[in-house]
Amino acid sequence: MRSRTAIVLGCGGTIGGAWTIAALSALADQTGLDPRDADVLQGTSAGAELVTMLGGGAGVRELVDMQRGRAQDPRLRSHLASTPPGVPPLPRLPLLNPGLLRSRSGLAAVTGIAPTGRADADWLQRLADGFSSGGRLPHRDVRMVAYDVRSGKRVALGAPGSPTVTVGEALRASWAIPGWMPPVPVGDRLFVDGGAASTASVDLLTSRDADLVYVIAPMASAPGVRAPGPGGVLEHRLLRRPMSTGLDAEIAAARARGTTVIPIRPTARDLAGLGANFMRRSRRAAAFEAAMTTAPGTVRAALSGDTLSGNGTGA
Repeated sequence: MRSRTAIVLGCGGTIGGAWTIAALSALADQTGLDPRDADVLQGTSAGAELVTMLGGGAGVRELVDMQRGRAQDPRLRSHLASTPPGVPPLPRLPLLNPGLLRSRSGLAAVTGIAPTGRADADWLQRLADGFSSGGRLPHRDVRMVAYDVRSGKRVALGAPGSPTVTVGEALRASWAIPGWMPPVPVGDRLFVDGGAASTASVDLLTSRDADLVYVIAPMASAPGVRAPGPGGVLEHRLLRRPMSTGLDAEIAAARARGTTVIPIRPTARDLAGLGANFMRRSRRAAAFEAAMTTAPGTVRAALSGDTLSGNGTGA
């Protein structure tokens, strides 16, 4: 039976998405793999943005050119220009689902007391419309992870057995940062950003989906690795540490099923160039160029299994 490959792209906002593109570029250079040829493309939040473009036919070099403001494709130029500001509009009541505080733990529980976001999601719908036809992407298997705040469960929209949605609905749901972007209703379900419950949801893939999984997760790092400064301490405690712990558990479960998983996560060198605020739009261009310098070494270490190489602690 032919080996099957999946590429899983985690959440990360504006800056994390830029780093992910740099990591994808290094992965393609070092393995010869064109991400568009992967059997499964799964993304969460910013990762969902990227699998929309990859699943719609955009290549890694085109995404690099987009980040550098040199894209020839008008869809990519327009999307970069539509990057949301680093501060959301004031949210509104009601809270998403306070009951999650009792039924869930960690970030998934706290999501329940987030107010309803009201930022404009049209920029995501335009991206989906530009790369899809009839609500579907050309790639055979694109999945976008969202979190159902009514049931407290993650769903890989686009996977077999998941609710039937258009690409635009899946992308807006996966990117619906609690308290920032509006949740997306699908039937009697209400979806927000899948990163509210898991940074990459590797465990939603089964052994039938893929034998080899590359996971690029900008919001997860090796133990103790964080961005510098007070902002890095806060980001690490609130987001990076719990997301990293969750990802480690998901990877262990996938490996126990016999799946080969190669995680690619920012090292201290990467984070020094990215900063602690992954929604800081004004930092995007500089962060991307820094990532293009550091990501090749990070990917090389991940492919060799040297998970400690270049990490440092940043503590």
